[in-house]
Amino acid sequence: MKPVRLVKGFVTVGFWTLVSRVAGLVRDIFLARYLGDGTVAQAFVVAQSLPNMFRRFFAEGAFNFAFVPMFAKKVEAGEDAQGFAGDAFWGMAAFLTLFSILGILFMPGLVFLMASGFVGDERFDVAVTLGRIAFAYILFISLTALLSGMLNAAGKFVVTSVVTVLLSLSMIGGMILAARMGWDMGRTLAWSVTISGVLQLLATWAAVRHLGYRLPFRWPHLTPDLRRLAVIAAPAVLAGGVVQINLIVGRQVASMTDGAVVWLYNADRIYQLPLGVVGIAIGIVLLPDLSRRLRAADHEGSRASFNRGTEFALLLTLPAAVALVVIAWPIISVLFQRGEYGPEATMNTALALAAYGAGLPAFVLHKVLQPLFYAREDTRSPFRYAVVSMVVNAALAVGLLPLIGWLAAAIATTVAAWVMVWQLWRGSRAMGDAARLDERFRYRLPRIALASALMGAVLWGLSLALAETLATPGLRTPALGAVVLAGMVVYFGTVLAIGGMSWVELKGAFRRQR
Repeated sequence: MKPVRLVKGFVTVGFWTLVSRVAGLVRDIFLARYLGDGTVAQAFVVAQSLPNMFRRFFAEGAFNFAFVPMFAKKVEAGEDAQGFAGDAFWGMAAFLTLFSILGILFMPGLVFLMASGFVGDERFDVAVTLGRIAFAYILFISLTALLSGMLNAAGKFVVTSVVTVLLSLSMIGGMILAARMGWDMGRTLAWSVTISGVLQLLATWAAVRHLGYRLPFRWPHLTPDLRRLAVIAAPAVLAGGVVQINLIVGRQVASMTDGAVVWLYNADRIYQLPLGVVGIAIGIVLLPDLSRRLRAADHEGSRASFNRGTEFALLLTLPAAVALVVIAWPIISVLFQRGEYGPEATMNTALALAAYGAGLPAFVLHKVLQPLFYAREDTRSPFRYAVVSMVVNAALAVGLLPLIGWLAAAIATTVAAWVMVWQLWRGSRAMGDAARLDERFRYRLPRIALASALMGAVLWGLSLALAETLATPGLRTPALGAVVLAGMVVYFGTVLAIGGMSWVELKGAFRRQR
């Protein structure tokens, strides 16, 4: 994949991921309006986070990072990629069916593990009920992730990005129906999560069949390839487990304060917008590309892919991080302060967003650097780094809790993310030139940083000048839109003028490939 085509892949995935994230933002606005930060809202956040946590644990993190390089290399070598994918699919299906049953049976223990602060009040029982309804989502979405890996390895990125919008659409539809029909809002939302998983699996299954792959049912059995997959995946499973322990620590800290689980959730959803658009696009496109280049011993191409991926990530991430820190309150106020979501919830969510925003570049760089290891089938190094990051996260979250309360969870997450990036960067130094920054990147990075700083100053000034307007219902939405638009004009105008990016590359990324 040539650099321009690689960037085009980033843009394609980024665009559709943006659509999905915007749909997710609309979904969260509906959640805030209907549920606020009360009992059902807090219970649902914990309930739906359980299958999502294990999804990242098994599928998107560990299994997919191990599966995609092996599958891509089999395709490149003309080996039996379809047979390997079929064995992996049905093996995962059998394992996750059993796991889902056990999770539903032991849901009280899982809720306690995630939010022990709920014990003794209504939130705990509601979370258990909703968790049992939504937990089957892990089966469907994990199988979807495997099929998406097959599509990504073939360079078919659109379907894998588009299907993610189905979760948000299902939940939005569920809330509208529940409000009109008088259904229980929490239970309807939980059922919407599971139904969306079924829809995503059906859509990716059809796309894989259209690509020419057939995965007929077969009884799971441990082939030599699956044994190798398990050996490669095991450290990544552990690394994914460490990352999820960080999430559990944060939720435990938040559960001690009424409403904090929802504040952190909503702040997380906002910073996940740029993180998803950039970070997921990088991860989806970069890992298969690096795997193919390593198979072909194309070290120069591997270096170019890594540098363009990092450059693309920071080009969009640095200004986004500055904006999330500088105008956190206007963003949260406009998006969430309505219905059941009051001023206190808005202010606390803005504080959490600013803390997460400071870590946004680290979260994205993590996704750029990690494929360097996984493409080489090295899952042990990221695991060791993740353990160190986990210790830092837990120590800060627990240690700062008596001093600053629930906000300790967000600050600890950000610091731990930067520690993880530092370790990944140091570890990649042993990979030689393929993981080193090239002259173009070193030239552009300070210019991107300068343009981001200038944009931040403009945003700060405008937020002060329009403070009253940004707090006035009816005027605050267009005012925020004007502030954001001004920031974008300043940033992109500056970065183009001083050489942080070029019009030729920008047009090349979007130009239709013939």
